Amino acid sequence: MEQNKIEMFIASMGSKFPGEKLMLMRNQLEKIDDSKLMVIQSIDYKDPTTILIVSILIGGLGIDRFMLGQTGLGVGKLLTCGGVGIWTIVDWFKIKGAAKEINYQKFCQVAF
Repeated sequence: MEQNKIEMFIASMGSKFPGEKLMLMRNQLEKIDDSKLMVIQSIDYKDPTTILIVSILIGGLGIDRFMLGQTGLGVGKLLTCGGVGIWTIVDWFKIKGAAKEINYQKFCQVAF
């Protein structure tokens, strides 16, 4: 694949993936053809910043976990009122990383 397409993808989407995995993603993008790139670009990646804002505002209801597709954790967080607030506070620090990891897993399903 063309280097400029790879650079454009990394520049525009890099903040949605774990920083330590970007080089691995770049190497994998170099190996794939343009049709796979179209599929990779069309994936609905979650915005970690949006997930963090939702977590801060209404995270005690588990909405942040529902947005990530983690229904079981969302229900658990909802029923326990965010683990009596403790789970909610922990998620403020961990939810961005969880969103980035989920995005990376979506990327891997198509690219590898």
